[in-house]
Amino acid sequence: MTIKVFGHKSPDTDSTGSALIWAWYLREHRKQDARAVLLGTPNTEAAFVLERWGFETPEIIDSVAPGEKVVIVDTNNPAELPDTIGEAEIIQIIDHHKLTGGLETKTPIDITIKPLACTATIMHNLMGPHADRLTDPIKGLMLSCILSDTLEFRSPTTTGQDHELAETLARELGVNLSEYASEMFAAKSDVSAFSDAELLRMDSKEYAVGGTKFRVSVLETTSPSTVLDRKASLMETMGSVAREDGVDEVLLFIVDILNEEATLLVPNDRVKQVAEKSFDAQVSGDSVVLPGVMSRKKQIIPALKV
Repeated sequence: MTIKVFGHKSPDTDSTGSALIWAWYLREHRKQDARAVLLGTPNTEAAFVLERWGFETPEIIDSVAPGEKVVIVDTNNPAELPDTIGEAEIIQIIDHHKLTGGLETKTPIDITIKPLACTATIMHNLMGPHADRLTDPIKGLMLSCILSDTLEFRSPTTTGQDHELAETLARELGVNLSEYASEMFAAKSDVSAFSDAELLRMDSKEYAVGGTKFRVSVLETTSPSTVLDRKASLMETMGSVAREDGVDEVLLFIVDILNEEATLLVPNDRVKQVAEKSFDAQVSGDSVVLPGVMSRKKQIIPALKV
């Protein structure tokens, strides 16, 4: 039976790339029948990375069959996985997020969760001596995953392992790190083709805090004005997206990669209260700038209060 390898819904570069990397490793070095699939359309940066390194977009699925063998990467949160995930045979999880809980397996499984910035870095460690035989396209995916999740080492989640591996991969590939990161971030910043609802769901995760359900959306960009010019329509759309997705509020953080800060849109009093309690911010209008806030995993999710 083919093992399906996939990450979270709303796939970003790490989720997309890591699925391909681990499926390749299972096929080439463990001689297992494995293939990468996605739980949604990859974002613009991930799509750029796939094309840059010569990969076709993996098949997009919305469910898994009972007993189907799966490996989950870049998440362990049931809310980010197919509704039928409990019916599948989960054989492995590789992740770098906090343990959420809620997944149930039929037998003991192989789980690796490490406090590194990038799932691809963890995979490189797990490969052991096989990591010396990476192909250039797989190296390109790994490098892209690290640059994306660390925001070119600006994110506070960055570790020495992530940075060192990225430098090594870039050197072996003959890639200029800064130039390539700029190309990736330019692709990430081009959101002109997406509707407001698509933007709010593009890079988002569901989390509950004190009984309140949030869709926490992050848009990382080198051109925050492009998104902020749509502020009014985005805030109008937040309510309908929340209702459709079964959450209480949508929180949208527009992360300015170059200035290393986030702007949180504040459409109502409840989000204003969240901003003030969570980030010790003074909110006087329909948005608030949060200096130094770059990481949803390390700085946003852990700070949320209602």
